[in-house]
Amino acid sequence: MRSFALLASALLAACSTAPAEPIVHGETPGHTCNAAGTDRFLGQAGTSESGSAIIHATHAAVLRWAPPGYAMTMDFRADRVTVTLDEGYKITRINCG
Repeated sequence: MRSFALLASALLAACSTAPAEPIVHGETPGHTCNAAGTDRFLGQAGTSESGSAIIHATHAAVLRWAPPGYAMTMDFRADRVTVTLDEGYKITRINCG
């Protein structure tokens, strides 16, 4: 029983270490989305290549695809870009948040 108590306290101590940098919900330090100038992607296919280019162009940390009929959360994230797709998976809208 005593060895179990020592093991349990050691495991709890390992879980209690604080992260090196504070985590702020909805923000990745150094990344704030800016969708200005992303009109050039409208009409393109929603692929991993176009997604990577959109992330690079907007300086976002998170990419969220929004195909038709999918439910999405309404929480705001300054570091996220949302790419809306039509039925043919062509990009119809790009916005931050």
